Amino acid sequence: MRLLFVCVGNSCRSQMAEGIAKSLGFEASSAGTHPAKKVSENAIKILKSKGIKTEELHPKLIDDIDWESFDLIISMGCGVNCPMIRIDQDWNLDDPVGKSLEVFEICAEKIEENIKKLQIQ
Repeated sequence: MRLLFVCVGNSCRSQMAEGIAKSLGFEASSAGTHPAKKVSENAIKILKSKGIKTEELHPKLIDDIDWESFDLIISMGCGVNCPMIRIDQDWNLDDPVGKSLEVFEICAEKIEENIKKLQIQ
């Protein structure tokens, strides 16, 4: 299953989701409507603590993604308004940007739980 994770900045939640999904065997990517210049340092720390490779992660603009090639498009819950693309699920996750490493860890745990639920569907 090919997963696309969408949010505004593509620096925290969607990047963690991309990394976690790949580590669980999914083909995955992420993108944002207004991507940041770089991936959040705390998101990188959390992924590395889980043994997940982060070298290929970088913010991407949703307009540059072939979203129609993905089986499932998931909004991280940031009120993403992408009138040109379909959103299959909204995970309604609080944005950890600017918050503590512990908040990032909690967010990553929720993301992993949600992705594992997709494996049994």
